[in-house]
Parts: sequence; C-alpha cells; structure tokens
Amino acid sequence: MVVGGGGAGLAAALEAAECGRRVILLEKNPHLGGTTLLAVGSISACRTPHQRRKGVEDSPEEFSEDMGLFNQQRGLGDRDNLELRRLLAEESPRTLQWLMGLGLEFFGPMPEPPNRHPRMHNVLPNAGAYIYHLARHARRRGVEFRLGMAAERLLTQGGRVTGVEARSPEGTILEVMAHRGVILATGDYSSSREMKKMYLSPAVAEVEGINPASTGDGHRMALEMGAQLINGDLCWGPEIRFVAPPRKLLISALPPIKLLAKLMNVVASRIPARLMRRVILSFLTSYLAPSPRLLEEGAILVNKAGCRFVNELGEPALAIPYQPDRVSFFVFDDRVARKFSAWPYFISTAPGVAYAFLADYRHNRRDIYGQASSADGLARALGIPAAAFSATVTAYNQSADEGHDKAFGRTPLGLGLKVAPFYALGPAKSWVVFTDGGLAVTARMEVLGQGGRVIPGLYAAGSTGQGGVLLQAHGLHLCWAFSSGRLAGRQASSG
Repeated sequence: MVVGGGGAGLAAALEAAECGRRVILLEKNPHLGGTTLLAVGSISACRTPHQRRKGVEDSPEEFSEDMGLFNQQRGLGDRDNLELRRLLAEESPRTLQWLMGLGLEFFGPMPEPPNRHPRMHNVLPNAGAYIYHLARHARRRGVEFRLGMAAERLLTQGGRVTGVEARSPEGTILEVMAHRGVILATGDYSSSREMKKMYLSPAVAEVEGINPASTGDGHRMALEMGAQLINGDLCWGPEIRFVAPPRKLLISALPPIKLLAKLMNVVASRIPARLMRRVILSFLTSYLAPSPRLLEEGAILVNKAGCRFVNELGEPALAIPYQPDRVSFFVFDDRVARKFSAWPYFISTAPGVAYAFLADYRHNRRDIYGQASSADGLARALGIPAAAFSATVTAYNQSADEGHDKAFGRTPLGLGLKVAPFYALGPAKSWVVFTDGGLAVTARMEVLGQGGRVIPGLYAAGSTGQGGVLLQAHGLHLCWAFSSGRLAGRQASSG
C-alpha cells in the first residue's frame, strides 16, 4: 500500500506493481499530483544520455561531492546523510532512464554552479508530464487508486505495520490492509502550522506552505509509531514570491503527450537562444522569487494600507503574513528601475538558464506591474490609500536624507523614492517552499524508530522519507522523490 499520490508515491506504486504486487494507493485529494504537480519540473542527474550527447563526462562521485558544495554554501556543514547522498547520486542515471522509458521527454542538461557539470534536465512540456505518465503506467499495471481517502492512523499487528485507517470522502472510517508493507509518500509539512511551530519556529508557523495539502500526515502517523525525524529545523524559506498569474501559462496547460514533448524538444534544441529565452521568461516572472538585491538597492515594502511595516533588510518574509491580506508590494523609483534593467541587476533567475529584468516583468506580468509619474498615481494603480502611501514615501525620503531610518533602523537606506517615474511589483506573499525534516530511513527506505531499529512493514519516500539527506540544489527534490519512491516500492514488495 502507498499513501500519497505525488511523484514519490506514484513511483513507489508503479515499481511495486512492476514487481508483480497488488497495489492500493490512497490519496486524500480528489486528484493525483501532490507537490510534483506544482514544480517547474527540473530533475538533476549524472551519466545521462543528454550529457553524453554534449560530451559531458560525469560520475556519481562528482555529483555527490558537488551536492556537498551546495551544503557548504548554505552553512549546513556536516548535517547531510552521506549514505543517502551517495545513494541518490548513484540512482540518478537509472531514475532518469526509467522516466524516459515511461515516455517522458527532457531538455538539457543546464548548468548550475557550483556543480562542475551541467546536470539539470527539464521535463517537457511541464511538470504535469510526470504525473500523467506515471499514473498512466500505474493504471496499466493494475494499481488501484482511491482518491479522497485521508489516511489518519497506521494499523499494527504483533509490532508490524499492517495497514492504514483512513477517512473516505463521505466521512466513513475504513481500515485498508497491507500484506507486505505501507509506504508513506505524503510530502512534507510546509502547511502544518503545528509541526512548523514545533520544529521550526512560531514565526515560521504563520507562513503559508506552497502546497496547502502538505500537512505532514505521514510524518505524524510515523512519529506516533516511535519514528525519528531528522533535520526538522531546516526548510526552504520563508521566501517572498509574487502571486501566481491570473491565467495559467500556455506552456503549463499543454497536454503532456509524448509526441508534443518530442516536438518541443526538437524545437528547443534548434531555435536561437533569444527565442528560447522568451519561453523561459514566462516561468521566471511567474513562479520564482524576486532577488533580495532589489531591497538592498533601495526598494521598500509597502502593505495594502500604504505603509511600510518592516526593516526590508531584516526578515521581511516573516512580517508579510501579519499584513492585510498577507501581501506586500515592492516599491522603487526610476534610479532603481534603471539598475534592474540589465546585468548584473536581475529581478529573478533560473540558475544557468536565464535572467528576468524589469522590462520582462512589464511584458510578461502586467497583472503585478505598476508604473506612474507620481506617488499618488502609483497608489491609485495599486488600489491602496494615496494619503497613507504619500506619507510613507515622504517619511522614507526624509530618513534617506538624514541617513537614519527612524521607523525601522534600516541600514543602508538607499537614496529614497524621489526620481519619477515610480514603480511597484506585487502583490507578493511569503511562502515556505519545502520543509527538509524527513523520517529516518535506511538505504532500503525502511523507517527507523528510536535506537535505530527498523519499524517492520513501514517505508517512506520523497520528502516524507528524506532521511537527513540535504537537497539544496535545483532538481534534487524530484530526483529524490522518484529514486526513493522506486526503492521503497521495490523493497516493500520483497518485505
């Protein structure tokens, strides 16, 4: 049995079915997908056909070493699970090859320093392709999907996990039994206020998770069985991101069929870089976070009441959830705007792929782009009180002239908001993208209890079974989801 219908859960279910087992997959939502469906879609791997075609000689050893460089950049020292990190690097080429065998198409690889080789492979046409192909093959293999079934408690017999107690869409409590094992693949706990408060901080607990369904159900059930949680105090975020566009991007809405993906791959490999950049920019201005450098160079944050509310160079992401409608606007004048019109002053980036500047936001995100010749005009464009906003600008300019931020102690201040036209980007919200706390697992994806003992019949994959491995580079979360899911499905089948 598999609990969770995202990338890790579908990989586990399909692998177990390919081992000849009858598989039931429980998903609490009315549809499959999980956080995988929300991803941009890149997966990092070594020794791939795409690397070989470009003459890239790579190895799992180099891949594992480079993952450690990302940890060093973020000051995480020796907190990584080296056994699982090596396992991920070794499994990555097999995982990508397996996905390609299911009909998935990838473009790349793309570089991301400090990786010594390009390893990011981007799925075509979008992340929905993962769920489409995995679910299609799982159905063909006889996997039984039970949607709208919320797992609430693990069932045991003689010290072994033997099933799950779940709530049906009608509210009925059912017992679903598992003959060989239960695989927990319910994602992280980025949307669990209780778990964030317990393992991160009360302030972070108030920040929303990217996926509202990531409420740590698998963690909670396993912890009730005495499981261990590793790196519970680590997360991606809180970070500030602009709200999603009002309409789904065309490329995100494309059907993930193989023929279309192949055609896109051929086109992507042949069109000029300047045309490819236009496609990539639709993602850079829709899903990624604005650079903190925008605030460092003089932009301020203003809430819907037209007021500053935080030292922008402190921890603004923790303050935004307490503002009206939990949103904020980046406000700046023409001096800052001119800076963020060319390298090296970009507003958002996908490492090694492309950079988005202010003009790109004006072109791609008119819904969050504001420009006016006066402070009053900008306030009207944003729909915020003009009097309060003008007072905010006046106070900030006075502080800039005096070199001292009387309200929030921001240092350095910048030059103020004095040169028209004036600009705004927003609304923006704070998000926890991932929590890194995962259940302790063996290399066989068996869940470990206190003292390092294996909890019989219980396995975990993806973010639920992250096991202490640090996934700090782009594309590692998806690689771990599919690799650990396959391993869990295989091991549970033989359990």
